[in-house]
Amino acid sequence: MIDQDVCQRVLARAMSTGADFAEIYAEDKRSTSAGLDDGKVEQVTSGRDRGAGIRVIAGETTGFAHTSDLTEDGLLAAAGAAAAAARQGDGGTRTIALTKATVRRPQPVERYPDGVAKADKVELLRRIDESARAAGGEIVQVSAGYGDSVKRVLVANSDGLLAEDDVARCLLRISTVADGDTGQQTGFTSLGHTIGFEVFDQVDVEELARDAARQAITKLGARPAPSGSLPVVIKHGTGGVLFHEACGHGLEADFVAKGASVYAERTGELVASPLVTVVDDGTMAGEWGTLAIDDEGHATQRNPLIEAGVLTDYMWDFQRSRKQGRAPSGNGRRQSYAHLPMVRMTNTFVTDGDSDPDDIVRSTERGVYVARLGGGSVNTATGDFVFGMTEAYLIEHGEITAPLREANLIGNGPQALRDIDAVGNDFVMGGPGTCGKDGQGVPVGTGQPTLRVSKMTIGGTAA
Repeated sequence: MIDQDVCQRVLARAMSTGADFAEIYAEDKRSTSAGLDDGKVEQVTSGRDRGAGIRVIAGETTGFAHTSDLTEDGLLAAAGAAAAAARQGDGGTRTIALTKATVRRPQPVERYPDGVAKADKVELLRRIDESARAAGGEIVQVSAGYGDSVKRVLVANSDGLLAEDDVARCLLRISTVADGDTGQQTGFTSLGHTIGFEVFDQVDVEELARDAARQAITKLGARPAPSGSLPVVIKHGTGGVLFHEACGHGLEADFVAKGASVYAERTGELVASPLVTVVDDGTMAGEWGTLAIDDEGHATQRNPLIEAGVLTDYMWDFQRSRKQGRAPSGNGRRQSYAHLPMVRMTNTFVTDGDSDPDDIVRSTERGVYVARLGGGSVNTATGDFVFGMTEAYLIEHGEITAPLREANLIGNGPQALRDIDAVGNDFVMGGPGTCGKDGQGVPVGTGQPTLRVSKMTIGGTAA
C-alpha cells in the first residue's frame, strides 16, 4: 500500500516537532454482505474502505489524524496535523530506518472470499432457508446473513517496525421463528472464522440451519424459568461470552491503569477457583479473534491471565506496556484506520478441566443447564453482570429435562469465578462475537468447556 521510503519520510515528518513516538497504520479492506429474509434475497452489497491513521505521542499527549488519501502528500499532511496536535514547536528532523518484520500467519487462506462469485455466496443462504424450513412446519420465518472481508494491513513506527498482513474473514448468521399454541419463539446460530471461503467446505451449513430451527421449535414447549439462586451448568462453547465480559475486560491494562477494574493491583492473588485457568490467545488457527499481528504491528501470542485461580498478568497494548517497561502482549486493537488503538481481547477462554461433562450434570440435583447465552453487560469496576439465557433447560435429579423460557443470569464476575466447582474436559470455542468498547467494535472469539457455577441468580418468573 505504501512504499517503505514513503513511510520513512512520513514518520520523520510526524517526529519533526520533537515527539517521542510516531506510527502509521494503513489498511485496504474489501467486503461483501448478503441477506435473506422470508425466502427472498434482500440485498447483496460490496464495499471498499482504505486509508491511514497516524498517531504521534509527545509526553502524555497523543495527536491523531486519519486520511483516505494514501498518496505521499496526503500522508505527510496527516502526519503534520497529528504532530501539531501532539506538541507545538520545532524539535528538528529525525531519520527513521525501517526493518520489515517476518509475519507468521496462524493459518493459510486457500480461497480468498473476494475472488468468489456472489452467486455462490447467495446459494449458501438459499440452502440455509430450505434446511431450516424443512425442520418442521412450525418454522414460519428464516433470516440469514452472510459477510466476508479481506483486509490488507501495514504498520510502521518510529521504533523501526514495519509489518504487513492480510486478514480474511467469513461470517454466517441464522435466525428462525417458530409459531405454536404458546406464541412465537426464536432460534439463532452463527459461524465465523478468520480463514477463506474454504470454511464452507468444512462446515455443514444445513446442519447449522437445522440447529437454529430446533432451538425455536423446542422453546415452543418451554416453561417459565425458576427464580432465585441455583447451581448453573454452562454447556461447552456457549459460556465464553460470560467470561469475556465478567472478567476479560477487567484484565485489560487500560482499565487497570484507570483504577476501573476490580482486578487492579491483584496479580499473584487467588481470584478464582483453583480449577480455573483463563487465557487470551490471538494465535489460534482460524478463530474469529485471530490475528498474525495486532493493530500496532506486534505479533499476537498466547497470554495466560489466570492460572489455577491465580491472577498472573493483564493484557497490554504498546502504549501501556511502554510506560511499564515491558513488552506488549499483542492486544493493541482498533476498529479501523480512523480509530486509535486500545487494549482489547482476541480469543479469550477457560481451558479444559478434568471432569466428565455428563458427570457434572448427573451430580447436580436441581439447577439450570444453559445451552446458549445471549448478550450481556458488566460493570468492570465491580464485576457485576447480567446475561440473557437464550436456550436453557431445567436440571432435575441429575438429568436435563424441560426447556425454559428466556431469562437472565445475574451475578458478579469475581464471585462467579470463585464459585466454579466443576470444569469439564470438552473444551470448544463458541461462535463469533463483536466486542464493543469506547465506541469501537472488533471481532473476538470466546470458548470454554462445560462447567458448573455452584450458585447464580436466575431472573426467571417461576416460583
